[in-house]
Amino acid sequence: MKFLFLIAFIHLLPQCTGKPLRWDDCHQHTFKEIKREIAGYSDIAKAIINLAVYGNAQNRSYERLARFVDTIGPRLSGSKNLEMAIKYMFSVLQDDGLENVHLEPVKVPHWERGEESAMMLAPRNHSIVILGLGSSVATPPEGITAEVLVVTSFDELQKRAQDAKGKIVVYNQPFISYKETVKYRLLGAAEAGKVGAVASLIRSIASFSVNSPHTGWQQYQSDVPKIPTACISVEDAEMMARMSSRGTKIVVTLKMGAKTYPDTGSFNTVAEIVGSKYPEQVVLVSGHLDSWDVGQGAMDDGGGAFISWEALSLIKDLGLRPKRTLRLVLWTAEEPGGVGAEQYYQLHKDNISNFDIVMESDSGTFMPMGLAFTGSDKVRAILKEIMQLLQPINVTNIYENGSETDTEYWVRDGVPGASLRDDISKYFWFHHSQGDTMTVQDPSQMNLCAAVWTVVSYVIADMEEMLPSCTVMDRAGIHDIYVYCL
Repeated sequence: MKFLFLIAFIHLLPQCTGKPLRWDDCHQHTFKEIKREIAGYSDIAKAIINLAVYGNAQNRSYERLARFVDTIGPRLSGSKNLEMAIKYMFSVLQDDGLENVHLEPVKVPHWERGEESAMMLAPRNHSIVILGLGSSVATPPEGITAEVLVVTSFDELQKRAQDAKGKIVVYNQPFISYKETVKYRLLGAAEAGKVGAVASLIRSIASFSVNSPHTGWQQYQSDVPKIPTACISVEDAEMMARMSSRGTKIVVTLKMGAKTYPDTGSFNTVAEIVGSKYPEQVVLVSGHLDSWDVGQGAMDDGGGAFISWEALSLIKDLGLRPKRTLRLVLWTAEEPGGVGAEQYYQLHKDNISNFDIVMESDSGTFMPMGLAFTGSDKVRAILKEIMQLLQPINVTNIYENGSETDTEYWVRDGVPGASLRDDISKYFWFHHSQGDTMTVQDPSQMNLCAAVWTVVSYVIADMEEMLPSCTVMDRAGIHDIYVYCL
């Protein structure tokens, strides 16, 4: 019986043609051979760099993006602007001569902020600049007028829970890092609702401010009263904290006309260069097309979406066709939590063994520093060799944490994931604010980002073997036997 099982098991394994068997004894090539193969792409990498940075394609991604955001503007999930943006991209991708340009339907959240304002009434009149947070409920038409309780943490809120009832909670948490501090935006309303607050105002999740509120999505909890919530500027949060520390009573009137509508139809936008030898295998490059409803969404994530388009354009312009299919996906509804990407994953996950790597640029397109990566040590070693091809522009580093919101579904299932690592020292100055406009973008930096994105994606798509992954047996069609991570 065991012998029969072994025969059946062997027949279920993939063949060593393009798709590796995913453990040491079955690799067609030694690492030394893989290094030599990658080194052979030196001339192609230089051609990509020259075209993107110095040649006819210089500044193209910047100019395309400027035309797009100036024409469409911000693109909130469920909005008419996002619908216009998708139609625009569908048309220009076809005009660019890319293959299999199509739209894949999904359902996305539809929330609108409406009219909103906040006014300090005591100790003096002062207009507080706010941006309602995504999915917030509205205030009554007359607004909510209440005394303010200022806290610096959830722990302090719990200690002062008796003081919070009937008040507007203002969070003045310090910015440590986005990952650490964003919990106040996400959960601030729910935590304040638990202790009987009537609304919450959250200090913007920003490393620098010029009296600019920064919006974003927030999450209610089903067993907690839903209270209106908005972000305020760093300056106003700190001012109210100083007033409170002196024992000054603060009273604020908050008015918000926010409304949540039923989920509406939208689309992920897809275009390809079909592979010459293994067309069923996919290297995915991506960015998200939606944005918040302030600024222009040029940085988040217009830049990432447009260098991903540029990668396919550069390869097409050079007359290259990789062995695997290079697929561009422009995600919809990333900002509400990767909604479009999650539905794309559900639609395509049965073919997960054909996804070689998933790449998303969603942290700006400033001066590139390298590639962030999530996956096995052996894939990391291969990517380090690929990054050496970018020595002409001095972008050769590999960093940790290459999964982004839209690609994490694949990465959790063992597909290697990568993202662009650039200088984000100013990213959170503009993130989710009125400041996210084309003025933030730099054409020369976008050229370099496009060169990095194109060299990496093309070489991976053209190598003879797929990258090793972490779901060996599952991808062979056999579940719950062994799991290897190469």
